[in-house]
Amino acid sequence: MCPTPAPDGRHWDGSPRAPHRPRPLRVTTTSPSRLLRASQTGRCRHCGSRIDLYQRPDQRPIALHPAELAVTDVPESCRWHLSGGIAYPHGDNSAWCRIPHAVLCPHRTPTCQPSPRIEAIRRQLAVRARRLIDTGTLTPAPPAIPQPDAPQAGGPDRPVVQLLLCRYLAQQRLEDLRCVAQTRHRHRCPHPVLAPAGPAGMWKLLPATAQHGQLTLPDALMAVYDLGHLSYGEQLRWRTQRCPAHATAPGAADLALACWEPFDPLLHAAHIHTRLPHPPRPARTEGDDQCRTTPWKSH
Repeated sequence: MCPTPAPDGRHWDGSPRAPHRPRPLRVTTTSPSRLLRASQTGRCRHCGSRIDLYQRPDQRPIALHPAELAVTDVPESCRWHLSGGIAYPHGDNSAWCRIPHAVLCPHRTPTCQPSPRIEAIRRQLAVRARRLIDTGTLTPAPPAIPQPDAPQAGGPDRPVVQLLLCRYLAQQRLEDLRCVAQTRHRHRCPHPVLAPAGPAGMWKLLPATAQHGQLTLPDALMAVYDLGHLSYGEQLRWRTQRCPAHATAPGAADLALACWEPFDPLLHAAHIHTRLPHPPRPARTEGDDQCRTTPWKSH
């Protein structure tokens, strides 16, 4: 097989040859998104290809291929267009459109009938992924192994959080949620969203009822980190995923997507836990009669 030549101005793995120079970007006041578009790029954990991250109208993230394709080469169900920093799942009556990376990723099986152009891009990404794996640059993500439903220390890896009268599925543990705001040095804020000295939520067993017209499920209780008893400003801070310092700084832009996904009991059934998480066992010192408190409460 002949190697695929790298495009002009880029290395063989697709990275730019010229060093990255930060640009002083600003978010317009009329933008529906607080994200800086120059920072919303990443790499697919399966094939290592570059992806652009956007939010959909339902506030769920989606990874799009960085290049536009002709609409004649993309099936109608795979066409996306951008407007005001939001990705919409249909065309905009132009000759070009964006396509989800999941359609082009060689690790996935396409759900639609691919065109010759899409098949060519998939082969090119497969060759590039094999090069990254052979050189040790890329380690493919291992397949997910379902874990038994048992109480976990400190909370599940992807907890269900209830705030602003809605339920969301977090992408990571509550202790690992990091502020998405930009600092004065144009870096992402290192502070956590769960403030050690601030008010915390409570773990509760709540019914796994359907919301917003979803199909009903059998009556069952699930562990939910409830923030509904906090003030509106505090719940809004959690929803925007900001630390207490950046919650009062609306002029600071976001450097990452808030890792909240609207919870659906049918789509996210694997993340439903029927037991409350156990708090981590506090360390005792000689002479102490009381345990040190944990940053979260159980109900």
